[in-house]
Amino acid sequence: MDLRYSESDEKFRTELRGWLKQAVPAHGDPPPTDDWDGRLAYDTGWQRRLYDAGYAGINWPKAYGGRDATLTEQLVYYEEISRAKAPYIGVNFVGMLHGGPTLIAEGTDPQKAAHIPKILKGEEIWCQGFSEPCAGSDLANLQCRAVRDGDVYRVTGHKIWTSFAQVADFCELLVRTDPDAPKHRGISWLIMPMDLKGIDIRPLPTIMGESEFSEVFLEDVEIPVENLVGPENDGWRVTNVTLSFERGAAFASEMFQLQEFLAEIVKVAKRVTRNGAAVWDDRGVRREVGHLQAELDALWAMVKYLVSETAQTGMPGMRASAIKLYYTETYQKVCELGMRALDRAALARDDIGGLPNQQILYRAMQSISLTIAAGTSQIQRNIIAERILGLPREPR
Repeated sequence: MDLRYSESDEKFRTELRGWLKQAVPAHGDPPPTDDWDGRLAYDTGWQRRLYDAGYAGINWPKAYGGRDATLTEQLVYYEEISRAKAPYIGVNFVGMLHGGPTLIAEGTDPQKAAHIPKILKGEEIWCQGFSEPCAGSDLANLQCRAVRDGDVYRVTGHKIWTSFAQVADFCELLVRTDPDAPKHRGISWLIMPMDLKGIDIRPLPTIMGESEFSEVFLEDVEIPVENLVGPENDGWRVTNVTLSFERGAAFASEMFQLQEFLAEIVKVAKRVTRNGAAVWDDRGVRREVGHLQAELDALWAMVKYLVSETAQTGMPGMRASAIKLYYTETYQKVCELGMRALDRAALARDDIGGLPNQQILYRAMQSISLTIAAGTSQIQRNIIAERILGLPREPR
């Protein structure tokens, strides 16, 4: 494994940096978070810009509209879009980061042809129908039922924490197709069109005042059998493919952005004063920043390691859980430092005195959910212990 970038990687960096320098300012500022029509247009518009320039799904196969680039070039891509403060893929993140990759790995040829190019162009938005009120960390406990009736599955159930369901075209949906099988063996992975009869979407406001999450109620929804991904009742294996993408390199751009965020916190610490001195004058704060920067450097090296493994196997391995655990808990530590650097200014949600209160508070509140989303820290520790280290299973 070589963690250094090659000459061709650096050539790609120069090309991408030049394009971003023009494209990012041209795309303009994002709309308010509660303007869903505006957000949909903004995010899909950026996705289309990426596609037209050859930067959408850069490591996806050319046959589906990708660039077929190396995975190290993808890391260069994440670094450069973070440095350029480029728009995030936003409402398209499920399709781009794990729905599309799952179809490439497990989908039929007709499924790939129907969905992959549209996901890359920003013409299809996906959401995720995995979690349920009683099946979050214990995802295999899901009860959403699918009964085969000729050429369709009749689906009834309740999903929760479904990001961007109100603007999605399709959903990666987990259902129970064999209620008598052991809970990990009676699950199937379906592609569900979001305009089908019997789907009821109810937004869930968050503590950040946003409504990107929803509850989704399904009542006798008819999903064509041809939308089954992988064999029937083999959905838990397919789900682990999805989760390996969701827990691994899917966070890569956010990881690099976290380094930029830490640098922003240092600027705040040098401006805010308490007891007649700058926060930055505190030796303990400087030591903490040094430790956090070292942790972020180590995290990025872990991502490169995962990418090397993926390049050999074609799919992220169990080490993706280690990266997810390390990233989300480090993220929380960085946010806690940011709140302490703001000192009394942390009581205000709006920017005051030229300080980035809004950004720091938003990230701090968001960080609370990160150690839960995509598998809790406890679940990741179990995976690491049992599947990487080979330790005995936790007593049930």
